[in-house]
Amino acid sequence: METIQNNEIISMPRIGDIAPDFEAVTTKGKIKLSEFAKDKWIVMFSHPADFTPVCTTEMSGFAVRKPEFDALNTELLGLSIDSVHAHLGWVQNVRENTGVYFDFPIIADLDMKVSKKYGMLQPNESETAAVRAVFFIDPKKKIRLVMYYPLNVGRNMNEILRALEALQTSDKYKVAMPLDWKKGDKVIVSPPKTLDELNARIADDTLEKVDWYLAKKSLN
Repeated sequence: METIQNNEIISMPRIGDIAPDFEAVTTKGKIKLSEFAKDKWIVMFSHPADFTPVCTTEMSGFAVRKPEFDALNTELLGLSIDSVHAHLGWVQNVRENTGVYFDFPIIADLDMKVSKKYGMLQPNESETAAVRAVFFIDPKKKIRLVMYYPLNVGRNMNEILRALEALQTSDKYKVAMPLDWKKGDKVIVSPPKTLDELNARIADDTLEKVDWYLAKKSLN
């Protein structure tokens, strides 16, 4: 999707789109998105600026919980409109002061090319800093979920991990997730599409049924 702001076309990738490809310098060397993290999920997230308070808490949160993303076959990929030297200085500063190490690539997007491709620059919020965007990209490089937060509100790491696990579980079992679903909760099975399926659903005593169109089951 594209919108025009200040006479400039702004890209806004949508759920279901193939993630726009790019090449970029990161704190772990150059990457090309289409070749990055083969056969893995990617959680790509932007922050407004290095050496800022909210961003430091967020990046630290991703770093501390990186093993959980690893367990979900997912690579982390950060971004801000800062130089790679600023990124490296920030990584070292946080490590020296807190012991937390940002052990994942952070894109140096000084020319704003990646930010513009992903709608991270939103002029009514800021023309010089990326908003707090999160893109969930599956192994086929398809965008599966998008989150945008303003500059002054930090993200919820529990929700990011919950959403990632929900997407992966839905793909694996071909089910849907109810409100507040978390691992171990019952999932929603697809509603019947024919009269035969409807009759089978009514007769099925293994499901938790609110009604014929809303039924849940356990994956355990």
